[in-house]
Amino acid sequence: MFDFNSQFGRVVKKHLKNEYFIWLTTVDAKGAPQPRPVWFIWDHDSFLIFSQPNAFKVKHLKKNPRVALHFNTEDEAGEKHVIVFVGEAAFDKQVPPAHQVGAYLKKYGTGIKGLKMTPETFGAEYSTAIRIKPTEVRGWV
Repeated sequence: MFDFNSQFGRVVKKHLKNEYFIWLTTVDAKGAPQPRPVWFIWDHDSFLIFSQPNAFKVKHLKKNPRVALHFNTEDEAGEKHVIVFVGEAAFDKQVPPAHQVGAYLKKYGTGIKGLKMTPETFGAEYSTAIRIKPTEVRGWV
């Protein structure tokens, strides 16, 4: 999708690996953008996000799978490491529960404990796997 060896690509790769949250923007029934921070992992060529099945983002995606995602910038002025993705979301029924996805559990195990949940209860409650394949990335470093 993009060149991880370019200057911009190397910055994107760093953020995909190190960022704890990414902002996911869906569109509600009235056409209004609805941004929210979500936990994610970068899984080969797509974002993998787990959600509660009745969350508004799931309802939005069922009606319109087009999304945007972005990271916070690295400076207060908002000028350093601007990265915006546009893509298509799909529900991935082939993905095991969140607590059985090693990279996800490694990244968010402490956060799951902070929610006063076990990995298993988290996997049961956040049982909807959303896979987002970026179709476009833009920004500057």
